[in-house]
Amino acid sequence: MAHEHEGEHEFILEIPEFEHLSYEVEEGIALVTLRRPEALNALSQDLLRELAEVAEVIHQDPEVRVAIFTGEGKAFAAGADLKEIAALKDPFMAREYALLGQQVFAEIAALPLPTIAAINGYALGGGLELALACDLRVASKEAKLGLPEVGLGLIPGFGGTQRLPRLIGRGRALDLIFTGRHVSAEEALSLGLVNRVGEDALEEAKKLARKIMKNAPIALALAKESVVRGEGLDLAEALEIEADLFGYASATEDMKEGVRAFLEKRAPNFKGE
Repeated sequence: MAHEHEGEHEFILEIPEFEHLSYEVEEGIALVTLRRPEALNALSQDLLRELAEVAEVIHQDPEVRVAIFTGEGKAFAAGADLKEIAALKDPFMAREYALLGQQVFAEIAALPLPTIAAINGYALGGGLELALACDLRVASKEAKLGLPEVGLGLIPGFGGTQRLPRLIGRGRALDLIFTGRHVSAEEALSLGLVNRVGEDALEEAKKLARKIMKNAPIALALAKESVVRGEGLDLAEALEIEADLFGYASATEDMKEGVRAFLEKRAPNFKGE
C-alpha cells in the first residue's frame, strides 16, 4: 500500500476505496468511522475485511499518532451481521467466521500506537469486541454496552471471552457474558470497561488523543509494547522486558529533547526519532 519513487524518498500511501467505512487524518489523529448506519454498523464480513485494510493503512501512515474508531449514526456497532450468522451451515464455517473477526481485531490491537474507541451509542456483541481491541474506550452518556450472544445460543466469538476478563476481571466479565445485559456508560465506567464518559464520545476521544499526542511517539509505542508483552508473564520476566524497552527509549533523540525541554522549562518538540 506504500512505496517510494526510485532514487527518491517521497513516501506515497495508497488508501483503498472503502465502501463501509471512512478514513481521514487530521493533525495526527486518524479517524475511522464505520458507515453502515442502516444496519446500526453491524460487522459484516466485508466491513471486517475493510477494518483489516484500514489497520494496515494506519500502520503505514507516517502522519498518524493516535487512531480513533467510531460509528456513524446511533451506534458504534450493534454486533455481528445476524444474516451472515444465520447463513453459517456447519461448525467449520462458524469457526472460520470467528477466526476472521479475531484476526481483524488482533491486527487493530497490535497497532504500535494508541487507539481509542469513541462509543457514541450501542456497542454490542462484535461491536463491544471491536472496542475491547482498542487501547482506550470513551463513551457518550447515552451509550449501551454488552455481550448478548448467549441469548442467541452463541458465545462471544471475536475475542470477547478473552479480552473482557483481562480488562475487568473474571467475575465481572462472566456477569456480563452470562446475563447478556446491556450496561449504561456510567456502569461501564465503574466496571473499568470504559475510561471516560462525556456528552460527545468523539469530541471526548479527540481531546484525549490530543493530550496523548503531547508525548513522545516512540515512548508511547514502547510503553504499549511493554504492557502488552508483560501480560501473562511472571513479574520478573515482565520487568526484564520493561528494562529492555526503557533502554531503547533512552537511545532516542526524543528522549534527549524531552530531558532538554524539561531542564529549559519549555514544551518539547518530539519528532519520533
